[in-house]
Amino acid sequence: MKGRVRVPAYNSRKLKMLFFSRVLGALVVLAMVTPASASDWRTPESQLAAKIAATTGPGVVALDVTNRSSISSADMEQIRTELTSVLANSGVRVWQPDQAAATIRLTLAENLQEYVWVAQIQQAANQESVIMVSLPRPASFAAAQNSQPLNLHATPVISQAEPILDFAILEGSPRRLLVLGGTAVTIYEFKDGRWLAGQSLPIKTPVPLPRDLRGRIFLRKDHLFDVFLPGLVCRTSGSAPLSMNCQQSDDPWPIQTEDAGLSGFFSPTRNFFTGALVPGILKQRSAPAFYSAAAVPRQNYILWLFSTLDGTLHLLDGINDQVAARVHWGSDIAGVRTACRPGTQVVATMQQEDGRDSLQAFEVPDREPLVVSQKLPLNGNVTALWTSQAGDGITAIVHNPDTGNYDAFQISLNCAQ
Repeated sequence: MKGRVRVPAYNSRKLKMLFFSRVLGALVVLAMVTPASASDWRTPESQLAAKIAATTGPGVVALDVTNRSSISSADMEQIRTELTSVLANSGVRVWQPDQAAATIRLTLAENLQEYVWVAQIQQAANQESVIMVSLPRPASFAAAQNSQPLNLHATPVISQAEPILDFAILEGSPRRLLVLGGTAVTIYEFKDGRWLAGQSLPIKTPVPLPRDLRGRIFLRKDHLFDVFLPGLVCRTSGSAPLSMNCQQSDDPWPIQTEDAGLSGFFSPTRNFFTGALVPGILKQRSAPAFYSAAAVPRQNYILWLFSTLDGTLHLLDGINDQVAARVHWGSDIAGVRTACRPGTQVVATMQQEDGRDSLQAFEVPDREPLVVSQKLPLNGNVTALWTSQAGDGITAIVHNPDTGNYDAFQISLNCAQ
């Protein structure tokens, strides 16, 4: 994790696209705010209509509106309808694209102080024009929710001298525990109040694995589980007796959970994700090389947080790659949902004064994470932090310097009582 990673930039061959990317990169900051009232939209609608009419002249245009802000869907439709009416008063009629002399792509965006509307106007073969209007956001910006504070709780699962990369619990009778190590997956059964080791499935690899090894285990419906390791995928058999077959593979790993819909390529010789994403975050097909990531779903999109190799936090929304310069977290972050609070929280590692790690929960109502829990001190340093498969918990592995063991914990986030 040494050195710095160059942040990818847009490399469009057309100057107009580079300009538009810079405009949105500087202005779009998506936040949770109290929407403006209907009357608030009249001024920017009139301003925008006047600028559009001055650019296109009278005629027929097609209008496409994309909402990249906290403005509600209902307000977005209202803006579309009222803008269409104001344009008509200026001699510009909104109609079907196949009959339009110009196409207007309007993006509703916002920054910390203002709503910013950016319109791209394309007329036949002419160079694309970009115009903008803005208006102040309401003073009642809901930066922090007046909800109950949250508590982080760590439940010990198992402790052992051999490194643990990941684990998963299968509920049933009896309960079973799958522990992914560097050389095998061990299956435990819960009996008499403790986990008893049972079958061990060896990891057979044709090439040496990295020393600083990381890995993930995912439960499956048609077979028991799959294991992802650097340059390697292992799958269990679909019938008894249970066995596991490992093969070299460059398949991307699911990021956070499979339901999140994003995968990333993992370096076959190192301990981090290369930054290449599948299928990508809208138009963004890559991020800086990163160690871990967390998804924060919004009303109109998903905000992805990436803990990158240079120690910075990058936020990608499908258009912009922004750096949270004032955030100083550790390498491990994970998204989690709690039943007592809406939205998704992000749990991050931070180093304590004694050199050991702690965990703390944050919410990201804007591009500045807000603390929503006290710190949870740990007995060592986190070596793995993954969102559980259901998304409602976190699996954490901590290396305890006092015992030398690797301790596995289930981390839950609950409302304070």
